[in-house]
Amino acid sequence: MLAAQLNQGLEYVNMSLVNVLDSDVDTLADASRHIIQSGGKRIRPQVAILSYLAAGGDDVQHVADAAAALEMVHTATLVHDDINDHSMLRRGKVSVHARWGRTFALLAGDYMFAKVYQMMARYGIRCNQIMSDACVNLVEGETLQALAAKAGDMDRETYKTIIERKTASLFTAGTQIGAIVAGATDEVIEALGNYGRYLGMTFQVVDDILDIVGDPEKLGKPVGLDVTQNRGVLVADGAVPSNGAPSIAEPADPIEALMNKLRESGAVEIARLQAQELAQRAREALTIVPPSPARDELYDLVDLVLERDR
Repeated sequence: MLAAQLNQGLEYVNMSLVNVLDSDVDTLADASRHIIQSGGKRIRPQVAILSYLAAGGDDVQHVADAAAALEMVHTATLVHDDINDHSMLRRGKVSVHARWGRTFALLAGDYMFAKVYQMMARYGIRCNQIMSDACVNLVEGETLQALAAKAGDMDRETYKTIIERKTASLFTAGTQIGAIVAGATDEVIEALGNYGRYLGMTFQVVDDILDIVGDPEKLGKPVGLDVTQNRGVLVADGAVPSNGAPSIAEPADPIEALMNKLRESGAVEIARLQAQELAQRAREALTIVPPSPARDELYDLVDLVLERDR
């Protein structure tokens, strides 16, 4: 029953994402759909749908547009990130800026952000305020990351603030919005929000680990970008001097040497412990949520995030 509800919800999400990007300006529609239809884990919509069901909702179509809006925000940020990082691949396909150029990639990202307003219109003030706050936090987190990387002062506390804003904000918003749409109590909304916060932070730490040990083919993007740009959990932990990582523009050998050193140093294992601690906090947050198959699925999702390889 739960699997069928979740699959149906994700089908609604995919339909919403594709349909909302219709435009008579073909370049915008084509560039936006290019990345939306290139795949992705859809974990943010999944978390929103499961939170809705765990909070007592029974018709996933009610939450589908909001769940899709979360994915739209996330995907728009990827388009802009790839411009900043000069990434030629995303999800195993050519990135938007590599195919359409920087100007049209910027506009496509802006277009996708603007579409979120349409997708969220039906959900009322409270849900829209949560989504707005999440978007603000996301941009603030990305800015703090760029400032810390440029200044070479990425420490653990700064890193925690960054990932809580730039990554966990959408997870938190998804769990809260799902619970609100289901008509949950404030206690359950807060508990699911805390779950989303810690799950999102876990997700980002694991993402940073995969930047060192991941398989580029599975990830669909190059590895090593974080450490070469003075960011990520290993920089925050001091495994990489935040002002001493080789530039991505330098020959590949120094970068590979650094990657090998990090893999052998034990720093990755320390980062994994941090991810496990955050994951445990996510699990603990669920104890306030009434038992249900959806709550069990949220609990199991923590392990899937910890163990993912892409």
